Amino acid sequence: MAELSIEKLQQEIVDLAARRDISDAVQRYMRGLDRLDRDMQRSAFHDNAEIDCGLMAGKVDAFVDFCQEFLGSMDGSHHLLGQVRIELDGDRARGECYFQAWHGTRGSDGEPRDLVIAGRYIDDYRCIDGDWRISRRVLLTDWVTDLPADHSFFENSPGALRGGRRGEDYSQRPR
Repeated sequence: MAELSIEKLQQEIVDLAARRDISDAVQRYMRGLDRLDRDMQRSAFHDNAEIDCGLMAGKVDAFVDFCQEFLGSMDGSHHLLGQVRIELDGDRARGECYFQAWHGTRGSDGEPRDLVIAGRYIDDYRCIDGDWRISRRVLLTDWVTDLPADHSFFENSPGALRGGRRGEDYSQRPR
């Protein structure tokens, strides 16, 4: 194995730290969606970020408000990240994040439904004052399925802990 120079080792550390910070921003975004935590979702983006999710396109604050209202009208949501590919270039980076998202919705008859969407986020990231965040995001939808929900597990297991929103999730309780 070749010896690493101090310069090469420093560059490796900078690269790893950037990837860590970008990954954290992507994860804050997802958690903010599912927990309906506006501040957490917003913290993933720089102030001038632009987002196009297909249902709306615009500046970050309008987008976050849209998400919080749209997802808040549903019974619940659960976003899962898949592979994340990041290409660094100085204080900028590009990325592609795969996701699957479950949404608890209601049909026209009021019956619960499971809407599952899978797709990818195509992102641009910037490091401003040492802070990596999303500066541009486009959501691509790869597939969707919409099925009647089966809540029999919860009906048969009333003691099972369920995910919560707006500060009511178990993970947000003091320990």
